[in-house]
Amino acid sequence: MAERVIDSASYSGVIRQEDERKMATTVSDTGKRVAQASGSAPTTWSGVDLVGLTLTEANTIPAFAPRPGARIAGFDLWDMWPVEQADGSLPRFDGAALWMVLTAPTQPDPDARHVLARIHLVSERDGQWTLHQPVFPEGFTPGDREWSGSAVLDEAQERLTVYFTAAGRRGSAVVTLEQRLFEANCRFQASEGSFTLSDWSNPVESVVADGNDYMVANQITGIGGEIFGFRDPGFFRDPASGRTFLFLTGSCARSSSQWTGVIGVAEAERAAASGWRLLPPVLSAAGLNNELERPHMRVVAGRYYLFWSTQRKVFAAGGPSGPTGLYGAVADGPLGPYTLLNGSGLVAGNPVQAPAQEYSWWVMDDLQVVGFADFPGIADPAAITTADQRRAGFAGHPAPFFRIALDGATSRVI
Repeated sequence: MAERVIDSASYSGVIRQEDERKMATTVSDTGKRVAQASGSAPTTWSGVDLVGLTLTEANTIPAFAPRPGARIAGFDLWDMWPVEQADGSLPRFDGAALWMVLTAPTQPDPDARHVLARIHLVSERDGQWTLHQPVFPEGFTPGDREWSGSAVLDEAQERLTVYFTAAGRRGSAVVTLEQRLFEANCRFQASEGSFTLSDWSNPVESVVADGNDYMVANQITGIGGEIFGFRDPGFFRDPASGRTFLFLTGSCARSSSQWTGVIGVAEAERAAASGWRLLPPVLSAAGLNNELERPHMRVVAGRYYLFWSTQRKVFAAGGPSGPTGLYGAVADGPLGPYTLLNGSGLVAGNPVQAPAQEYSWWVMDDLQVVGFADFPGIADPAAITTADQRRAGFAGHPAPFFRIALDGATSRVI
């Protein structure tokens, strides 16, 4: 039976027409202000788009049981992305795909992992994952921790470029929520299941938040759902034009709402993927949602599919919300305008019986999808309130793959 996803006591499962009109006006005004300043308006994602959203077999990730044996001893793992070539394909090494993943040594409270995060290499073969070394040398990156990004291996498989989020500042006396986008490249060698990264270039700040279209993400402290974003650089090269882009998680500098999420973009100024020029956001959820995380793009049958992850808890309070899940939109070009997939944007949500089962998805070029196992098998994550409960429930390993199918502006889980 389909589950109605719009949920708020004030809405009683249905958005009142007046509230719907006000929300549409707020989001529309935000888009107009961006258009007046930058000459290009982002596609808007508003509460109106969530009216009638239901969870069905076609948009729900299959449930899976907790798998303690899938954990890598001594580490929590979460956000993951594959090492790809510029066309989005996955190179393989003796049959194994190479990935990058955020890691932290296991702590009594898994929430502490975010202030300890480092990027490690992992490899995957037939569903079995192996943890390798940290990607960057100790003390190399300009943040005091490393958050998500993307990675591109050149055609000769000799140089690897890593785009990443530097969180905080190295040497800072306090842990902050500052986020900056950096890139660095290295010599890459693969031999008999091991990987060597050497001869690193100095980290270069790829692009800087302008305070005009994008908030500067320099908060000292913040609570979940209210943190500004300028992170998650996702590499994309347009096969039609050869133009190269970085999509990113941002916050709208022109919104008066507490919920300011946008998907931003920068374009490489030269044929080489460097020297980026910041462009206006391509999609705005200002007034609806605060975090459109880890945006990335695939081209299927000549159409451009933009995917992102978000959580139920970061939708605007007192309004409609979707489930924690993978969302997406489609356009005729990388900069839009976009049409939300399935009318609502929802591509694949967590199942009703495990609403925090997994998170932070990546769609590969063959339309397989993988995220990390968060709290599988737990029906009410809100009841988990202590560090001991979080430790007992948090999985911290790669989730099982699933696959989606795309047909124009329609997607389904297969």
